[in-house]
Amino acid sequence: MTPPIPNSQFLLSLRDFCLQNADSTLILSQRSSSWCGHGPVLEQDIAITNISLDLIGQSRNFYQYAAELMNKEGNGGNVVSEDSLAYLRDVRDFKNHLITELPNGDWAQTILRLFFFSVYQFHLYNEMQKSNDMQLASIAIKSLKEVTYHRRWSSEWVIRLGDGTEESKNRIENALNELWPYTGEFFIELNFEREMAKEKVGADLQKIKGLWEENVREVFSEARLNVPSQTWFQQGGKEGKHTEHLGFILTELQFLQRAYPGNEW
Repeated sequence: MTPPIPNSQFLLSLRDFCLQNADSTLILSQRSSSWCGHGPVLEQDIAITNISLDLIGQSRNFYQYAAELMNKEGNGGNVVSEDSLAYLRDVRDFKNHLITELPNGDWAQTILRLFFFSVYQFHLYNEMQKSNDMQLASIAIKSLKEVTYHRRWSSEWVIRLGDGTEESKNRIENALNELWPYTGEFFIELNFEREMAKEKVGADLQKIKGLWEENVREVFSEARLNVPSQTWFQQGGKEGKHTEHLGFILTELQFLQRAYPGNEW
């Protein structure tokens, strides 16, 4: 496997690619972990908490690689770490998908968001394990094992809710109406994603889109849910344009590090 020729623009794109993946998994982990102690039954409470830990582990891997790249570039003499990338950047610096920062809502909305994101991650990592970048390939191989479970667990819940009681059906349909407009952002390519795909480092998002849609249709068919026909989607998160919700998440997430800078626990 021949690595791509490193140049300044390529390294910037690779850095942004790592940060985008790190930010999305970090923010969704923070959201999902809020269910700890509040899940509908103990087993599912533990399951979603463990999924949150998986996601934060993935974000750490991407942040560590991004920090390595930034330190290699010099970064104005400032040493960057996974902690500084997670705790000391402002809202506009984050590149996470908008869907990850939306409020949890009820259990149905949390489950459906995790399902949409896990299916996206599953196909993304499946492609990335063939990456020309050995470090990204390694991250993808490890993460794919976790995401395979996330996808299966969340899809079983989508089916249970959609093909369950009238109340559960209404809740999952309401969640679908709320979340569907945010799913298209997964596949809206920015320049750094195009370059990563071109260099066979990242993945072709249009290929992933087709696989994602097929997977969603299969699960929705079992859940007796209709795939919306909407073709307009929210976007901007990957460019640093966020909803008002992200600021509140970062206020909580970053408080200790900002209040007591440099401390370690």
